[in-house]
Amino acid sequence: MSTIAVTPLSTVDAETLITAARRAAEAAGVTVSVTVLDAGGHLLAFRRDDRAVLISGETSTRKAYTALQLNAPTAGLVDLVKPDGPFHSLPTALDRPLLFIAGGIPVHRDGRLIGAIGVGGGAPEQDHGFAATALEELSR
Repeated sequence: MSTIAVTPLSTVDAETLITAARRAAEAAGVTVSVTVLDAGGHLLAFRRDDRAVLISGETSTRKAYTALQLNAPTAGLVDLVKPDGPFHSLPTALDRPLLFIAGGIPVHRDGRLIGAIGVGGGAPEQDHGFAATALEELSR
């Protein structure tokens, strides 16, 4: 059995993600917070724009954590936690900071999960777009 080594998410990668997400948000006239977590859920980078609402720091981190733990963009999970959804009780069943609002996206390299980005401060669809733009920049 061979093991393929995958380069983990670095602080340089994290800064690339933060810069790209903030640039996209700024172009849209939105102030945001951006969180980048490594594969273990540890904080690699965080930035909150001066004028971003304070709660955006918490929401960006929870979005990143949720995307990492479920290895899925939070935008695709929203319906799963609605009252008739299969994950309805998940947000309260675990003592973890899950948040099922668009804006969190897992980060993959060579098909492996290496971390996640979360953006908070704009409308959920905007936050998702800013995170997706950041991932595109990282893959260049």
